[in-house]
Amino acid sequence: MLTRITIFLTLVSAGLVTIGLLGQASGFSGWFGGASIAILAFLSLIGFMTQVRVMNVSEEDMMYVVAMNRLRGAYVDLDPHVEEIFLASTYDDQAGMKLTYSFLRRRSVSILLGSSVMLLIVVESCVTGLLVGSAIVAGGGTFEWAVGLGIGVGAVLAAGFMTFGGVGFRSAWKNYVPRRRTPASTPRSQR
Repeated sequence: MLTRITIFLTLVSAGLVTIGLLGQASGFSGWFGGASIAILAFLSLIGFMTQVRVMNVSEEDMMYVVAMNRLRGAYVDLDPHVEEIFLASTYDDQAGMKLTYSFLRRRSVSILLGSSVMLLIVVESCVTGLLVGSAIVAGGGTFEWAVGLGIGVGAVLAAGFMTFGGVGFRSAWKNYVPRRRTPASTPRSQR
């Protein structure tokens, strides 16, 4: 996953530098508009593909955490004394998953805000917003419309990706039936 993210961010950097160099070479006129739109469209497509893959991998990571929690729970069922050894959760429900992701302290929104998914949402939304703004200017639209619609499309894309991710997350937990639910009082070793 990190390789794909690195490739995408490298392409974005190289693409924006290329647009700048093409702008200098063309005086930002003539064929420049078409060239910059083509570059931004390519970056937007690669970004979309990368975003989808990273969201899939994030869901797979969640599945593996839940599966490992279930395995730890099975060990505890076989020998209850081993529970005090585990730092990560032995419960395969949503609360257990959250505990495993951060077993030394409780965290909430920082996990999402610092995630690779969120980084890609921001970068992909900016690239797509630039694409829309560039297309408007190349088509003869005003700078104000280009900025406004570029920001609007970027914001809608970001909201769409966040909604898609949230719906997928909730759907996974709605359809999954855990075998071991986190009790109201979590064992001391898992606080």
